[in-house]
Amino acid sequence: MRKYISIIAAAIVMFAACKPSDFEDTNVSQYALSQASTRSLLTNSLQQLPATAFGFGSATFYVQHLSEGPYPGASWYSGTEFDFNPSYYNQLFNLKAIIDINSGKTVPGVKLSTDPSADGAPANQIAVARILKAYFFWTMTDRWGDIPYSDALKGIEVIAPKYDKQEDIYTDLFKEMTEAVAQIQVGQTGVGGDILFKGNMARWKTFANTARMMMALRLKKNKPAVGKTEFNNAITAGVIASSADDIRYNYLSGDPNNYNPFYTNYLTRNDYAISKTLTDYMAPKSDPRLKIYAETLPNGTIVGLPYGTSAAPSIPNAYSRVGDYFRGAGSPALIFSRAQVLFSMAEMTRPDVAWLPGGDAQAALYYADAIKASFETYGVYTATAYANYMAQPTVVYNAATGLQQIMTEKWVHLYLNGFESWTDWRRTGFPTLTPAAAAVQAGGIPLRHRYPSTENTVNKANYQAAVTALGGDTNYTKIWWLK
Repeated sequence: MRKYISIIAAAIVMFAACKPSDFEDTNVSQYALSQASTRSLLTNSLQQLPATAFGFGSATFYVQHLSEGPYPGASWYSGTEFDFNPSYYNQLFNLKAIIDINSGKTVPGVKLSTDPSADGAPANQIAVARILKAYFFWTMTDRWGDIPYSDALKGIEVIAPKYDKQEDIYTDLFKEMTEAVAQIQVGQTGVGGDILFKGNMARWKTFANTARMMMALRLKKNKPAVGKTEFNNAITAGVIASSADDIRYNYLSGDPNNYNPFYTNYLTRNDYAISKTLTDYMAPKSDPRLKIYAETLPNGTIVGLPYGTSAAPSIPNAYSRVGDYFRGAGSPALIFSRAQVLFSMAEMTRPDVAWLPGGDAQAALYYADAIKASFETYGVYTATAYANYMAQPTVVYNAATGLQQIMTEKWVHLYLNGFESWTDWRRTGFPTLTPAAAAVQAGGIPLRHRYPSTENTVNKANYQAAVTALGGDTNYTKIWWLK
């Protein structure tokens, strides 16, 4: 938003020189809203959640859940820099506006409803906005590393914001998540415009605590004492406790503007198929999830598309597209799940970490429960199917290869949740992935996203300071928790 300030200022000067009567109602829509409600701002912000989970059009391809067909790009790592500005002037600005107006500040163009039940209790509105604001900042710092944070969203007051260190951002995000959960008033009116939980404030607590738990995983190497505390405190506060409580974003089958993007893509383009990397792992184990993950071709087979080659093939009837479960007009996107929680607990119970007690024996139990929860998430659980899968030699937990097994099975479970899978791979090196053969960058799978090149013009001094602190602005420069 900061880059448009000079344009806005020029426009103000131009219009100030004119009399209002010069314009009257020319080009003013009689249907346009003069002010936005806080509930509409919340809805708009929540609509960005599934793109975050998918991985911003890149991470799902980095981790080889999918392969691209006739128009490869992300799987060749051709995207190098990504613009973070839309997040600032869209969802983050909206969420700050919700916080400000409910804190007694005036926000131009935003109003509170005269009906308290429409927008929700002020404390709950602020709490949810803080949770989501922290969530989006978290995903952003995990993509770029150091980013504008403490100086961000101040408009004309700070037109060249400094970049905060990722470590400092994490410290504040833990504080924000914790305080926001404590601020929630379950007995008061839930938030309006809540297309995720329909105003259920207890569910918002679960969302925040689960996000906090996943954030703590990143501190495993660099700040383990803090990570352990946050991880355990999140569990105590209440994370997802059953597969029935999995958190999904629901698209709308009756609204073309809110269709599931895979549905929209397959109407005309057919760009994506399940990756052969994934089918080569799942098929030999007769994994019942595979028929959910992938389309069965007319000849009765499921065929994965080789990843990252230069072939650029046509997909229909040759390779299996994303399964019906994921590609209907109203098919939901999985944000957080019980299986994800259990896999994380299994990882952190292992003796080399020991954030939870019990060692490998307990890690094996969490691991087995996580796979069961994953089967439940995708509706394929039966006692027989589960027992057969767990009897597979490569699935049976082995302390010597436990971390690889946990992270590989977690990768399978997180199908299409590319952001968390990419982060897990960056943290642990698992699953074992072979970079694209046709990659346009020699460094392999990217470790971060580069800053937008415009920053070197509009915020030059702060951008250059951030690049120096980071050690270079490349897709392979390690961010703080990877160093």
